[in-house]
Amino acid sequence: MKFHHFKVWFPALAVIIVLLSANLLVQDRMDAIVKRDKLVDEGSVQGLPPMVAFTTVALGGFRGLLADMLWLRAGRLQEQGKYFELVQIASWLTKLQPKFTSAISYLAWNMAYNISVTFRSQEDRWRWVNRGIELIRDEALAYNPNDPLLYQQLGWIYQHKMGNFLDDAQRYYKFQIAAEMQKAYGGLSGPDWNALLKAPKSFIEYEKLHPDKAYWEKIRKAGFKDNDTLNKAFRETGLLPESLREVFNAAECEELELFLRNIWLRDHYRIRPEIVLQINKEYGDLDWRTSEAFAIYWATLGIMYSPKKKSIECDRMITQSLKECFLGGRILFATPKPSIDFLLVPNLDTVDAVKRTYDEAYERNHKSISFESARENFIIDACVTLYAYGRYGKSREYFRILRKMRPGHPKYMNYEMFILAAWTDDITTGNYRQIQELVNGMIFTSCIYIGYGDETAAESHLKMAQLAYNTYAASNKGIDRVKLPPFSAMKNEITAKVIQNFPQLAPKIRAYVGETVAAKALKDLEAKQAAERAKSKEQR
Repeated sequence: MKFHHFKVWFPALAVIIVLLSANLLVQDRMDAIVKRDKLVDEGSVQGLPPMVAFTTVALGGFRGLLADMLWLRAGRLQEQGKYFELVQIASWLTKLQPKFTSAISYLAWNMAYNISVTFRSQEDRWRWVNRGIELIRDEALAYNPNDPLLYQQLGWIYQHKMGNFLDDAQRYYKFQIAAEMQKAYGGLSGPDWNALLKAPKSFIEYEKLHPDKAYWEKIRKAGFKDNDTLNKAFRETGLLPESLREVFNAAECEELELFLRNIWLRDHYRIRPEIVLQINKEYGDLDWRTSEAFAIYWATLGIMYSPKKKSIECDRMITQSLKECFLGGRILFATPKPSIDFLLVPNLDTVDAVKRTYDEAYERNHKSISFESARENFIIDACVTLYAYGRYGKSREYFRILRKMRPGHPKYMNYEMFILAAWTDDITTGNYRQIQELVNGMIFTSCIYIGYGDETAAESHLKMAQLAYNTYAASNKGIDRVKLPPFSAMKNEITAKVIQNFPQLAPKIRAYVGETVAAKALKDLEAKQAAERAKSKEQR
C-alpha cells in the first residue's frame, strides 16, 4: 500500500520540480518581454510582507493562477454569505497582485455597497463600508501611492455612499467619520495644519531633534518600551498619556503630541497637511470631519496623480462635493463628545468656490440656458442662506450679483422683501396658522442652534422670525381675530419647550437666555400645560 502511494506521489513531485525549474529558466526572458512591451506596470512594489515577497519570487508567472483561484473562491464565498472569510481573500489578492488596482477597487466597492446592505444593523453596515475604505487606503495605496484610480474610488465611497442620503445608515456613517476624526485631531476645532506641516514625519526625524538618550529614557520610564507601544497608547485616546505629562514640561508635551498626531494622520489616514492647506486655500476652510471634505481630498489627489493632471470624474466629484459642503458641510454636536444627534449646517466659507465652479461650467458650456438657470438658483440660495446665518454683508454682495444678472427684475428690487419672500413665498397672503407655525419654527431653530453652540446662526434665525412677525402684523393691523400673541411670549414659550424636551441642549440655552428668564418661561409653560390638561379633563 505504501509502495502504491510512492508510485503516485513521486511522479507528481518530479513534475512539480520540473515545472518550477522551467519557470526559473524562462523567468528572466518573461520579465524582459513584460518590460519591453509594457504589459504591466514595471515599477517595483515596495514594502511587501516577507511571505508575499517570497511568493512573488518563487511563483513568478504562476502567481496569476493562484490569484485566479482566489477570485473564484471569493465569488463562491459571497454567494454563500461567508463575508468574513472574504475579507482575508481580498487582502491576499491585494498582496498577490498589488498592481491590479482595478480589481482592488472592485473589491472595495463590493464591500462598501453590495455586502454592507445585506446587513440590517447600522453597526454592521458601517463595518463593511469602513473595510472597503481600509482595503484601498491601508493596503492598496501602500503598494500604489501614485495610482489615480484608487484615489478616485476612495473619494466616491466618501461622496456617494456616506455623503449621500440613499443608504438608511448614512447618518450613522457620518457620525462615525466625525467621531473617529475628532479623536485623531484631538478636539472639535481640528488640528493646527500649519504646525503639522512643520512637524517631523517619522521617528527617525524626531530622534534627530532629540539625540539625548536622557529624553528617551524618560519615555521608557513613563511605561513605553518602544515606538509601537507609544503610538498605540496615544491612538487609543487621541491624547498624550498622563504618565508622559508628568515627566515632560508643557512645551515638550506639545511638541511630542504634535509629532505623534502628525504621523498618525499621515501613516494611518494618509492625510497630508500640505494637501489640506492647499484645499482650504482654494475652496475655503472645510470641516475635516465630514465625508464631503474627504471626497474633495481624495479627488484632489486623484487629479494630482492623473496623466496631464486632469480627471473629469474627480473634477465632478469636487464640484458636487463643494455644493454639498455649502449646503451642509459643517457638523455640530450638542456636547464635546460626538453623538448620533448631530446637526449638519452650511459651510459658508465655501460659497465663493461653489460660485466659481458654476461660473466656469456656464462658460465651458457656451452660456447655455440650463447652466445659467442653475447658477442663478444657487446664487438665490446663497443669498438667503448667508442672511440666515448672519453673513449680512456677503448676502448683500450676492444680491447685487442677482441684480446685475437680471436688471430691472421685480423680485430683485428690494433686498429685505427678497429675503422675506424667499423664506415665505408671500407672507402677506399666508393665513394665521401658517404664519404662527412659520414664526414658531424659526424661533425653535434659533433655540436648537443655541443648544449646539452656534450663536450667530441662532440670532440670525431669531431676527428672521421677528421680521416675519412684524411684516404679518403690519399687513393685518387692526384685525383682532388674526392677531398673533406678543412676539416675546411666543419666544419664551418655544424656548421653554426646547429646554423641557431637549435636556441635552438645556444648559447652553439656559446660559444664553439667563437663568431667571429660563425659569420664568418654564413656570409659565407648565402653568399653561396644567390649564390645558384640566380643560381637557373637564371636556371628557
